[in-house]
Amino acid sequence: MVLRNGHNRSLQSAVKNSAILHKECSIMENCLFCKIAAGIIPSTRVYEDELCVAFRDIAPQAPTHILVIPREHISGMSGINEENAALAGHCLAVAAKVAAAEGLENGYRIVSNCGDDAGQTVHHLHFHILGGKKLSLEMA
Repeated sequence: MVLRNGHNRSLQSAVKNSAILHKECSIMENCLFCKIAAGIIPSTRVYEDELCVAFRDIAPQAPTHILVIPREHISGMSGINEENAALAGHCLAVAAKVAAAEGLENGYRIVSNCGDDAGQTVHHLHFHILGGKKLSLEMA
């Protein structure tokens, strides 16, 4: 795993041995986040490994607003199944590591909008890390 703030650490052995690492990542041709994960579209990355990428949101809703996405295309939370659940779990573990690296010790929020009615604008599984200030309880 590579945290972009200069810290290098090895992946946990459980993740290294995971079958997910041996699957080819599927890239949807018209998916913005697939293109970001593949490096076709530039982003300000703060973390990346073989399974996922974390980068700063271009329209931040908090002082710290980072997105964590799997490299493999999953349409959203409703696309998680037994075959890719470990990948989704890995993304959440990465979110916690990124939050710690960003110094969000006073707290942060993880959000995943699920479907159009929830405000999901990019249909590729992603987790927002929001922090750096006291967040409103309105949507919590």
